[in-house]
Amino acid sequence: MSATGSVEELGALSARARALALLRIRSRATAVAILPAAAAVVLFVAEAQGRLGGGAWDTARWAVTACAAVVLLLAATVSVAVARARPAISPTVPLTEKAAPDLYRLVRDLADRLDVPAPSAIALTPDCDSWLEDRTHPAARPRATEPAGGLAGGRRRVPAAPVLVIGSPFLWWMRVAELRAVLAPVVAGTGPSAHPDIAAARRFVRGLDAVVADASVPGQGFLRRIPSAFAGSVARVLLRGCRGHAAEMERCVAAAASVRAQGVDYGLRIVAQEQVGLAYAGWDRLLTRVALPAWRMGRWPSRLDAGVVSALTELSRRDRLADGFASRLGERPACDLLEEPGAADEAASLLAARLFHGGPAETGPGWSPVDWQQYPDEVVDRKWRTEAARLHRVLDTMGVATNVSVGAQGQGGAPIDGSAVPTLSRVIDHLAAPGGNSEELAAGIGAAVARDEAGTAARPGAGAEEARSGPEGGSAAAVAADPLDVWGPVPLPLFPLQPPRTGTELLADHVVAMVCCAAVDTAGAAPGLDWLDGPALLVDGGRRSDLGAPVLVLVEDGDAEPLRAWLSTVGVRADKPVRLV
Repeated sequence: MSATGSVEELGALSARARALALLRIRSRATAVAILPAAAAVVLFVAEAQGRLGGGAWDTARWAVTACAAVVLLLAATVSVAVARARPAISPTVPLTEKAAPDLYRLVRDLADRLDVPAPSAIALTPDCDSWLEDRTHPAARPRATEPAGGLAGGRRRVPAAPVLVIGSPFLWWMRVAELRAVLAPVVAGTGPSAHPDIAAARRFVRGLDAVVADASVPGQGFLRRIPSAFAGSVARVLLRGCRGHAAEMERCVAAAASVRAQGVDYGLRIVAQEQVGLAYAGWDRLLTRVALPAWRMGRWPSRLDAGVVSALTELSRRDRLADGFASRLGERPACDLLEEPGAADEAASLLAARLFHGGPAETGPGWSPVDWQQYPDEVVDRKWRTEAARLHRVLDTMGVATNVSVGAQGQGGAPIDGSAVPTLSRVIDHLAAPGGNSEELAAGIGAAVARDEAGTAARPGAGAEEARSGPEGGSAAAVAADPLDVWGPVPLPLFPLQPPRTGTELLADHVVAMVCCAAVDTAGAAPGLDWLDGPALLVDGGRRSDLGAPVLVLVEDGDAEPLRAWLSTVGVRADKPVRLV
């Protein structure tokens, strides 16, 4: 046997040993539960044989019997809770073989080369990661076996193999050969997963984890809360005993899979891992800088995965460490393995919007898709004008006056009321005035943003509930397959992208928005999109990225001179009215 084979076999044996240790914990728990019943049986048999008779033994026998009944009832409660609990399942977009025959063929060939069972299905996740996920728990799926098809092939009913979950950004940024190299150690993990002891140990641990999660769900009735809390307590005790063995088992499984995959595209995998890190960096920037502003406005970019290619290409152009990565784009992209890449991208983009921000499963009022071509006008410009309008509303509530020249006119030549004119001068003069209360303005902006976001969050949530129980059968059927349904009443978003912003940060953002609106309306500037930094101001066709510093000086120090110099350079008229939403 080769050295690689020996290491792999050692890892597999270690994983099985840890699995047996986990199963022994389960067996000991079962033994503890039936021990009083066994003692009661012994006492009754002894009494039937005439060996243990008399008042004291009768009392002991019935006391042990009562104890056994109580313990068995409690054990049954825990067992039912484990059987009915729904283990956490990652929200994913299912990908059928009809929708991606070439991708299924690639994974099937990879499993053949690794001599491991093929995954039972493929799903996409809006994240930069890939893994195998067991979905055979009775409460998570209607049955633990399924007709062997898809990747497995054949007609015989076999235990369902794990589902292969692939990060959707990988399909658009990676080339076909790179994706195969990255997936090799993941697919190799189906070998240990097929071992009965490892599979049983994983189901045991996941069932306990699900019971603990169910016990912490709020809003349960009294009759359900008591047994749920007891089952959760027992599950926590068992999990503490399982934690070390489970972690070591998974480590050994991963090590064995990695060793097995070394014979498949090992050299290419080292290069492909660099693309994994690059994809993660670009994906994070795209979500936080580009997607998040749109989500906050009730719009969700429908081509996030295509956008990550543009973002990473731009990163390759700016960062010398990533220089040369864009030259790979001439090779066949992994998304070509899909029959309809656009449809898969849209589904993954909607799931990303729901996971990281929240919202309903379907398009509706206040929640609609936006293409990249429409992003500058429908997101950037609208974002600026919405924030500028909020800034002036807060100034109105504070009683801040505005300096408007006599005879200023609005649309159609109508005279403008100097308490109502939204000008940039009003903002600058207030923040630069001696004793200008920027703290009060920042607090007012923060409160206004909180109110607006609370109202926006309530509307998509109501739409989701209507979709679940609405009169239209089509909507109900669509939501029935909602990948987030398995998470129950957990509020969205599941994974917030950013911590709450401070009042000063919000105020600076709103002042920047006001400056951008003035630049568009009075200096011929235009809204634009920077793939790495999000909304951008374009002046003479080029991006101006030097606005943030003078605005911060104004907001934090009350010094307006740097901003006034910037406005003069661009040609912005601060005294002219600005169009708001």
